Amino acid sequence: MDLGMDLFATAEKNDSKKYEPLAQRMRPRNFDEFIGQEEAVGKGKYLRKMIEKDQLPSMILYGPPGTGKTTLAQMVASLTNSNFKKLNAVSAGIGDIRKIVDEAAEARRFYQKRTIVFIDEIHRFNKSQQDVLLPYVEDGRLILIGATTENPFFEVNHALLSRVRIVRLNSLSDKDLMRMLKQALEDKERGLGSRRLTITDEAVEAIAQLSGGDGRMALNLLEQAAAMIDDGSEINIELLHTILGERIQTYDKKGDNHYDTVSAFIKSMRGSDPDAAIHYLARMLAAGEDLNFIARRVAICAAEDVGNADPFALVVAMAAVQAVQFVGMPEARIPLAEAVTYVASAPKSNAAYMAIDAALADVRHRNCGPVPEHLRDAHYKGAAKLGHGINYKYAHDFPYHFVKQQYLPNALKGVTYYHPTANGREGRISEYLKACWPERYK
Repeated sequence: MDLGMDLFATAEKNDSKKYEPLAQRMRPRNFDEFIGQEEAVGKGKYLRKMIEKDQLPSMILYGPPGTGKTTLAQMVASLTNSNFKKLNAVSAGIGDIRKIVDEAAEARRFYQKRTIVFIDEIHRFNKSQQDVLLPYVEDGRLILIGATTENPFFEVNHALLSRVRIVRLNSLSDKDLMRMLKQALEDKERGLGSRRLTITDEAVEAIAQLSGGDGRMALNLLEQAAAMIDDGSEINIELLHTILGERIQTYDKKGDNHYDTVSAFIKSMRGSDPDAAIHYLARMLAAGEDLNFIARRVAICAAEDVGNADPFALVVAMAAVQAVQFVGMPEARIPLAEAVTYVASAPKSNAAYMAIDAALADVRHRNCGPVPEHLRDAHYKGAAKLGHGINYKYAHDFPYHFVKQQYLPNALKGVTYYHPTANGREGRISEYLKACWPERYK
């Protein structure tokens, strides 16, 4: 009877395994199978060493969906000798935490084993629930692994944050996702290897780009494609079109399409067409372009093409640079759109950009002469004997906080690098400089 029940249980387990999603079946079991997150758990990194030595500190894994937070926790469960308990903050409460604490105390007392508790979506715990964890994390009765897609500095109590390490997991690169897809196609035990499927390079790249750094999404798309064809068949771009019901962006990040789109994006911002700029932004986002790459282009355009016509454009652009790193996708599209439309709609001037290039050309190709003596550092003993700083006029001692004196070296006397335009705020700069230096700014 017992043997029959065991056989039934084994058959039921194998049958349920068959119906698990591909992403679940393909979860890495060890670091040899784990793809991506080299900065956090690459070979020789602190966290990886601690996992391998079973000396894990309490931590919160923070990153976008599909980047390996739950996978990493499950790997810890399989690699550690500690007791491993799992909770989901959506359904768990204080009673569940206290029950685990009691079991942890027993394991520590009788078996000298530590207890690791993994709390998925820890940001959903309220303050009281998080506070319950504090004393047990502090005295080591629990090793906490929290997982969250939200910024823990906003969503987790400061008292708890001070007792854990924050481990940032980033969106997976297209290269990582392509490796993951090929791994799933080749794995005969858990993946699709037994079906002898093939996939075109174009289809692999398209799935990677459409997944936006989310490994779970990439494997789900692959599984949907595989479900539509017979064993031994090929997954190609036409099949993906059928599944997705929408146009797949053909966007080779190393080819002409990439450079053409980026070029059109920048030129649209420079040309003050926010609609065109937003369109090309959408193309790049849909194709999975690196967010930092896009944000850098916006910041450069703000400085180079808007310049002093609206200095606030660079402030907005740099805020977007920080926001992109701070929130990730899909929310990152919003600060990017804000910055792109602002920069595209701002008055334009490249005067500052032209000025620095002209000045650099002189510095590199001609003898510009020494710094005038009255402008040299006069703070050290003996400077006056060398004539340094003598006859320097302090601008704030004069009406309107301006006084005429020579600032350029003698060899460059009368040279003008900066030619402000009349656009936007730079028009006010132009008027001010004309009043100060009428001989140069006419």
